Amino acid sequence: MKAVFKSSLQFMCAALMLCRPTLAQDDKLEPVRTSITVVEKISAEAPANVTDIDQKQLEQIPGVNADDRLRDLPGFSLFRRSSSLVAHPTTQGVSLRGIGSSGASRTLVLWDGVPVNDAFGGWVYWTRFPVDDIARVEISRGASTSLFGNLAMGGVISLWSREPERRLHASYEGGNRNTHNLSAGWSDLWSHWAVSGEARAFTTDGFFIVPTSVRGPVDQPANVRFATGIARIDWFGGADRLFAKADVLAEERQNGTELQRNSTGLGEVALHYAHDSGREAFSVLGFYSSEQFHSTFSSINAARTFERLTDRQTVPANGLGADALWQHDGGHWHAVLGADVNRAHGFSTDHLTSGVNIGGGTRLQHGVFGEGNLTAGPATFFGGLRHDFTGQGREFVSPSGGLSVGRGRWRGRGAVYRSFRAPTLNELFRNFRQGNALTEANAGLRPETLFGAEVGLDIINESSRIRVTAYRNSIADLIANVTLSASPTLILRQRQNAGPALNRGAEIEGEQRWRNWRGRAGYLFVDSRLITGLRVPQIPKHQGSAQLVYQRGGTTASAGVRSFSSQFDDDRNQFLLPGFATVQLYVQRRLARNLAALLEFENLLDRQYLTAFSPTPAIGTPRLWRAGLRWDGSL
Repeated sequence: MKAVFKSSLQFMCAALMLCRPTLAQDDKLEPVRTSITVVEKISAEAPANVTDIDQKQLEQIPGVNADDRLRDLPGFSLFRRSSSLVAHPTTQGVSLRGIGSSGASRTLVLWDGVPVNDAFGGWVYWTRFPVDDIARVEISRGASTSLFGNLAMGGVISLWSREPERRLHASYEGGNRNTHNLSAGWSDLWSHWAVSGEARAFTTDGFFIVPTSVRGPVDQPANVRFATGIARIDWFGGADRLFAKADVLAEERQNGTELQRNSTGLGEVALHYAHDSGREAFSVLGFYSSEQFHSTFSSINAARTFERLTDRQTVPANGLGADALWQHDGGHWHAVLGADVNRAHGFSTDHLTSGVNIGGGTRLQHGVFGEGNLTAGPATFFGGLRHDFTGQGREFVSPSGGLSVGRGRWRGRGAVYRSFRAPTLNELFRNFRQGNALTEANAGLRPETLFGAEVGLDIINESSRIRVTAYRNSIADLIANVTLSASPTLILRQRQNAGPALNRGAEIEGEQRWRNWRGRAGYLFVDSRLITGLRVPQIPKHQGSAQLVYQRGGTTASAGVRSFSSQFDDDRNQFLLPGFATVQLYVQRRLARNLAALLEFENLLDRQYLTAFSPTPAIGTPRLWRAGLRWDGSL
């Protein structure tokens, strides 16, 4: 057995060229991140698999919004394999490592340290983020740290804006299906101040989300139009930094038929102060968001020749939150202490054929936490503890512990942890319909809880790396959409605590850089089952991706493939969604110092794949292409 293991390691070393003695500067990869950033100036080392995607890497992955680009990360998915380009906003919660089963997000998403999961439903409006202004994305999978509370069962995704500088950028892309994407940004910098702004507008006629074989007169292309705006002011004062930020989103969608539509108006303001004196750092952050969400739902006959309006839904909601953190660097030891509070308030008003139904309320959550690590020789020991009030009259304690050992280019790591997710106001009080599948709310839902353990090995060299992680998550009171009845014209479901579930898997990531080429590959295996033995819906057993990038002079080209095995659409494992693979292509050519032309394809081979049964089958994104110009330069 030892001989087999040794031979396997030697093979990986040779395949990834880990023993290459000398390297050109361009052959070197960026340093591997071993810490998790909470807010600016505050971060903590963690025995976790942390992935950093910088601006150039993000740019080389085709996609309109950030979620389509992050789909190259195995384990990243929205509900029902969908894209935010046409998906209903309430299904845009994100899952990592196959910890999911419904549209609710089980991953916390931060933007410059500010939580952006919807206050009412926990989902994410991916149209908010200007991809051209994102400097990097940091993804930490698993709940190996006690720094984050609710929604971080699967991990944390942090998006970080570009640092202020004297610059101007603008881009336009046009594509098939009457697609137009226009964005622009500006920032200026003085001795102690910086001002920046971003704007983006997008429109597309969209595409049919029902296959031709079952399409009827009621079906129309699903489309989206949105506009965003961001304004930010930064103040720098030696060890101190302060920023104030505001962003707005206006979005309209047609969801596949004439009567099914939704719209969102959203605004958020945030204020952050940070002080860093070297060994001591302190941070205070506050934010407030307000939104108006409207949606209509309909009933469609089996022949799809007639549609009847069943529900007009209005959901005003707002969120308020703050956190304070203190960090100390003691040389061989490091500590972070903090507290946070979040208040969500919202009501769903449904105008039904049978009358008016109103449901909603206020949820107040708050917690205190601490985490530290101690380094002794090649080993670092981690420990953390968090105490939360979940907002449902319940308390939850989340301990975490871990160990990492590094020697040369090898790093071993392991962690155990406990985490939770409280049901959102959306799950508690708002009904939802997709096609002829109606999902009812449930005011009696209990929080989900997770106990997890993971172990990993990182092999890192200047030009190549490979990371392997195996994990096991035991989930209690998993919230799922449980089928109550099913017929050709209506599937009735309700959000329920479906019982215990076991989530086991392994993820592998590899990267190699040589001369003008750079290759990346990733794979995730996950077996997620309820106590009954049935597979948890919406989770494929196998996911993988690979990308090859060529860059020389002013030319950049990348080709990538993503592959997903089959998954079930429902809790009874009756509706099987077959596996599929798609190919992406990106080409950019610099025309002048600050001007570049680009061409990108999503689903290049136009692979048709299923995303849902409602009970009519639904299909995913067809071939999309866009071409355009991008200007990015100093003032």
